[in-house]
Amino acid sequence: MKRRGDGWIFQPKYETMSREKLEKLQEERLRKIVRYCYERIPLYKQKFKEAGITPDDIKTLEDLRKIPFTVKNDLRDAYPYGMLATSLDNVLELHASSGTTGHPTTCAYTKNDFEVWSTVMARIYASAGARKGDIVQNAYGYGLFTGGLGFHYGALKLGVAVLPISAGETERQIRLAKEYGTTILTCTPTYAAHLGEYAREKLGIDPEKELKWRIGLFGAEAWSEELRQRIEELLGLEAFDIYGLSEIIGPGVSVECPQHNGLHIYEDHFLAEVIVPSTGELVNEGEVGELVLTTLTREATPQLRFRTGDLTKLTTDECECGRTIARMGRVIGRADDMLKVRGVKFWPSTVEHALLMVEGVSQNYEIVIDRPAELDVMILRVEPRKELFEKVGGDLSKLEWLREEISNSVKSVTMVKAHVELVPYGSLPRSMGKAKRVKDLRKEG
Repeated sequence: MKRRGDGWIFQPKYETMSREKLEKLQEERLRKIVRYCYERIPLYKQKFKEAGITPDDIKTLEDLRKIPFTVKNDLRDAYPYGMLATSLDNVLELHASSGTTGHPTTCAYTKNDFEVWSTVMARIYASAGARKGDIVQNAYGYGLFTGGLGFHYGALKLGVAVLPISAGETERQIRLAKEYGTTILTCTPTYAAHLGEYAREKLGIDPEKELKWRIGLFGAEAWSEELRQRIEELLGLEAFDIYGLSEIIGPGVSVECPQHNGLHIYEDHFLAEVIVPSTGELVNEGEVGELVLTTLTREATPQLRFRTGDLTKLTTDECECGRTIARMGRVIGRADDMLKVRGVKFWPSTVEHALLMVEGVSQNYEIVIDRPAELDVMILRVEPRKELFEKVGGDLSKLEWLREEISNSVKSVTMVKAHVELVPYGSLPRSMGKAKRVKDLRKEG
């Protein structure tokens, strides 16, 4: 394994500010952004009117809870420019969500928004230990998706070189990584694992020995600690979890430091709350709930109390790295992605955690939920690791012990008995972006 723990702090003035000073700064920025949204975005003026409040009622951080939530449908209904708080003359870039679950949403950026975005992304690189002389292999998609360009702008801000290869073309990714000597890999964790498999199995390349990757910045999907270990094993780098979403800024909301004990939120720009999804009430610090974010400095498309749908927890304890900004836990899933089988609720990432605890299981799997009769059934289609598959000559009947171990592990973690199907190694689809692990046939039927 390559050297670890060499992160640094890009803006100590803000990242190590005392909680007292930070909260004072947040309150100043909150009052400003609330009035800005109220005066410039019809939706917020209407929400304030319905709630019986005005910007004058928001003076402290505690007053934030008086403001109604913003939800995804608000943004969809306002498409394309209903949430724009500035003139189009001031907009330099437009991004849009895919719209796969409804109308797309617009995410716009002014010159100042670019400065904020590139700065928080530079902080993310610095937290992982990036420095001048590094070369970023940016395998996030470029285009309307904010991932690729967010990582691009942050690298330029920090002063490190970028190979803007985008997603896909896996063999070319490996070849260019070797030829150019890239040192930082940015992509989804699912694709990172695929790159490691492909390099070793298709090209006969050991990334730890033949590539120079030492840092990986992975996000855009929920992933488990077990998958982090698998990625580090495959690629020989240190893997960092990052978090962001287009509605707030794109990537750049939070990142792990080398302590790997939560993701530091850049609270001078993003005000975070965690609520009970069903009631909207705040949870106690350290309890899991839905993350709600308010942008404190965004000009083009600011958000007040945006419900992200992502489930996590917050702590404000000072980190050993020296940062005083709050940390969020690894996202365990989305409130609307929770699975329910025979009355038991769990998230797909919980299944991944259970699977990868079993020796001999690859990170390639598929969850199928069906209701063939009156009762729900969870079917897990799982590939054994390549070396194990080859050891038995492809005869999966010889791996009955593995199937049993998977079944027991999943039941012990999720409390749901799964019908485990071992499938040939390489038979499940590989993803270049966000992996689609779940097929819920109950919804399709």
